[in-house]
Amino acid sequence: MSESWQGYLRADGRKGIRNVVAVVYLVECAHFVADEICRGFPRDDVHLIGFPGCFPNDYAQMMMERLCTHPNVGAVVLVSLGCESFNRTRLAEVIAASGRPVETFVIQKTGGSAATIRDGRAAVARARAAIAGVPRVEMTVGDLIVGTVCGGSDGTSGISGNPAAGRAFDRLVREGATCIFEETGELIGCEDVMAARAVTPELGTELRRAVEKAARYYDTLGFGSFAAGNATGGLSTIEEKSLGAYVKSGDSPISGIIKPGDVPPTGGLYLMDVVPDGDVRFGFPNITDNAEIVEMIASGAHVTLFVTGRGSVVGSALSPVIKICANPDTYRALAGDMDVNAGAIIEGDRSLDEVAGEIFDMIVATAGGRQTASEELGHQEFILTYKSFEPLGPACLPAA
Repeated sequence: MSESWQGYLRADGRKGIRNVVAVVYLVECAHFVADEICRGFPRDDVHLIGFPGCFPNDYAQMMMERLCTHPNVGAVVLVSLGCESFNRTRLAEVIAASGRPVETFVIQKTGGSAATIRDGRAAVARARAAIAGVPRVEMTVGDLIVGTVCGGSDGTSGISGNPAAGRAFDRLVREGATCIFEETGELIGCEDVMAARAVTPELGTELRRAVEKAARYYDTLGFGSFAAGNATGGLSTIEEKSLGAYVKSGDSPISGIIKPGDVPPTGGLYLMDVVPDGDVRFGFPNITDNAEIVEMIASGAHVTLFVTGRGSVVGSALSPVIKICANPDTYRALAGDMDVNAGAIIEGDRSLDEVAGEIFDMIVATAGGRQTASEELGHQEFILTYKSFEPLGPACLPAA
């Protein structure tokens, strides 16, 4: 029998594994006030997220709507300066329509910073009381959406951490879960192999096009998704890095392509295309790994697997991050920040399947309420920048 645990049932019918109050700043000018509101609730499930930009962007609006109605989010407090272009009224309406409590504070109308901090903390307290009685409901692996990213990659990533995550993905897919991998800029050279796994020939064509778009994008920028730290860690080319990144997708058939904020329609394995459409307008597609994690969460990820070789200490707001360390030396140096030691594969202490099983068990335990290392440490990283995307074509989601 599949593992089960108690999740949080939302009014919109979705199931979450956390019960978070999101405090959201809608422009950088409101960041400090929103942060101070959160500081009134240390170590509680009150998380700060936000968008720093002042001029409007459809991507940012959509992302914030998806994030504020994520199944792990129980209630929302919006903090606006007042003169930014973000459509706070629409965002509040979307949140309210999902059945979540929401309150909006406009600093220019509330009396300034101190008054908004005081009133915002009172709103968070009301929100926490309101969601304390959210109905609990049984969840199984088949209810989960799980993302995977890799960052701080080195020569060990593609032979321990990433393939172990891929085998965990295969088991998740077999048990009905939805799995999302990324990113097209780090799959250059793997497009034909990946397309052969597509559930339809038309989807295979779209997979190739997505990688080709990424290659054009990076060529226009003049540099690719290959950092100095990758080379120092033993990687030689983007193709070598791509092969290591690709194996974290496992071997399951690829069911579709999504873009950030698109929630997969069924269980299965999906590629997330994170490279913006159209001309290069906003620079590097994701300026840190945290931006990719946020995009996974916006597409419904309850939890994200983060494979690292060089080492990373980040977590995320809203959804837990499970850290898988590929390099045994890095694990020894950063053990307090890691959840799974895939470096044991390198040293011959554990098999690939054993570590994959540990990753799977960690996902289930985390979904059941166990805190990850980054959660215990209080990590709540979040970043959202400007992008532009076109709607998905029909070949991208054959099962929709």
